Amino acid sequence: MSASRRSGTTDELGPDEPERDGPEGSGGSDLLAALLDGMDAALCAFDADGVVTHWNREAERILGWTATEAVGRHGFAGWAVRPADAEEVESRLMAAMHAPGRQVHEFALLTKDGGRVLVRTQSAAVRGPDGKPAGLYCAFSEVHTQIDLERSIALSEALFDDASWGVVLVDADLRPAVVNAHAARALGIGRTSALGRPLGELLSQGVEELESALTHVLAEGAPPAPAEIWVGVRTPEGEKRRCWRCGFVRLASPLAEEPVPLGVGWLFNDVTEAKQAEQEASLLRFRSNQLHRAARAAAECEDPAEAATVHLDFALAGFADHALIDRAAGGAITDAEAAEPVRLVRIATTPAGAPGPSLVTGQAGLPIRYGEGHPALQCVQRGGSVRASVGTVPAEQARAWALARQWPPDAVHALCAVLRSRGRTLGVVTFLRGGGRSAFERPDAAYAEDVAVRIAGALDLAGAVRGDWPPEGSD
Repeated sequence: MSASRRSGTTDELGPDEPERDGPEGSGGSDLLAALLDGMDAALCAFDADGVVTHWNREAERILGWTATEAVGRHGFAGWAVRPADAEEVESRLMAAMHAPGRQVHEFALLTKDGGRVLVRTQSAAVRGPDGKPAGLYCAFSEVHTQIDLERSIALSEALFDDASWGVVLVDADLRPAVVNAHAARALGIGRTSALGRPLGELLSQGVEELESALTHVLAEGAPPAPAEIWVGVRTPEGEKRRCWRCGFVRLASPLAEEPVPLGVGWLFNDVTEAKQAEQEASLLRFRSNQLHRAARAAAECEDPAEAATVHLDFALAGFADHALIDRAAGGAITDAEAAEPVRLVRIATTPAGAPGPSLVTGQAGLPIRYGEGHPALQCVQRGGSVRASVGTVPAEQARAWALARQWPPDAVHALCAVLRSRGRTLGVVTFLRGGGRSAFERPDAAYAEDVAVRIAGALDLAGAVRGDWPPEGSD
């Protein structure tokens, strides 16, 4: 327990008050002792003559000298500093009594067992009722502890000012309490505008997943690895979908006897471009493997027409829900004939119900009743791929749209690729997606064209073998 000299010390360092006896007087001393002992920093005080008047528990912990041993000594000479350093240390300390504000110094002090500790001190004068210096107090801590504290403060300030990733402090109610500049830019909102608002007002997608992660961290602590979360961010140009790689740490109060969660530190970095590149590379590898597997399987087919359906079945995996092949009625079409009205006969289609291999149809050779402007007819006339989509409409309208085009009723997105071989158009292959998938994009069209080249080659070979599509120059 800290101690102070009972006679004269209080009068020198504080207001000139009459001596109090009994419980009230002792209560003031007990309160002062409790305050000093509860401090995280070591503290000692000197009167105007340089005699130690106060010494708290933290000072005892650092140097090993008890309050009983320290109070009453004149300065640090002869016990807390080496003789060679005593004069310099005393002059610096006593100079603070006549200097304005606080003075910061670093000293090497001696511990009770003879060791040396480098401490950083902050000293300031204590003035009496007349305004003249009546003593000074000196708060000190080990230099490495002070440096650790300064590093922590510097790190905190750097994270919230200059960090190249987003940092958000989320309170226990899952509302942002502090947002750094990078996070504010990522959210498309000002740093102060985001404070105290529910996450649902800041993000349009991914809120449930993010709140679930924050709740888990509050309850269980930080996860062992970063998590990738897809979110929707509102911008002036519209909603943008972003992938954030997130790290979480639980924040607990260092002042509580038991850990009390103050919230969660949420750090994130935008990895959308890298994630998209990774997904595209993975998709490209899968599709290349499918083309390779389809080519090997088709090479084992005795019937070239069967090889065409093999290519169709392999292409369907992960790419579309339905697919069908239409050939040109009456044989292959030259480029000059493509401008004329074209009739198509369906020769293969995937099952409309449960998944399974493509079914060969069209033995009767009857043309399909495609209306004017049908995507398959446009594909033949242009000699290139055509994409179509019903858009955002009620389910009944989407069903009517698909049935009017002779497609399965659940189709909402279509991609038609022309079948070309030896400079002629043999027909069209159509890939269809249901409402649970996104619309076809340019990379999808490129893949469909690769599949169409292989199907066209197989159909051209089938025509040559069977004689129903004689190649040019044959008898």
